[in-house]
Amino acid sequence: MATRTDPLTLEVVELIGSVVARYHEEYDRAAAEHSLTGAQARVLGLLSLAPLPMRKIAVRLKCEPSNVTGIVDRLEARGLVERRPDPADRRVKLAAATDEGRRTARELRDALDFAREPLAGLSDAERTVLRDLLRRMLGEEPAA
Repeated sequence: MATRTDPLTLEVVELIGSVVARYHEEYDRAAAEHSLTGAQARVLGLLSLAPLPMRKIAVRLKCEPSNVTGIVDRLEARGLVERRPDPADRRVKLAAATDEGRRTARELRDALDFAREPLAGLSDAERTVLRDLLRRMLGEEPAA
């Protein structure tokens, strides 16, 4: 059974930390090329997948809803995001990426080469195992 201080666990934790740091460095660099902060780019990335209420954006990014409001305000001013009523509850406003916002989010994703290249060296089976292990670490259900 692995403990928090066994050498293998410590090495894995360090490696995960290195991957996360490198991801954020590259993501922030790609965001800056679009005159966005890393936080703005992350919100835009989320909204390019589906419109969300501010509260859900805050939960996903683990930040305060007031921070999300400011980020969405700045993205909206640039024409990358719009607010619209939630069809299920017109009292709730959804933030949604515009066409320009979805294009920008796609360009941001395409600029992230660091993970794509090493992952390309893994077989489909190895990538599947890695994905499933990461999901398990996060307490998510395995893919069907």
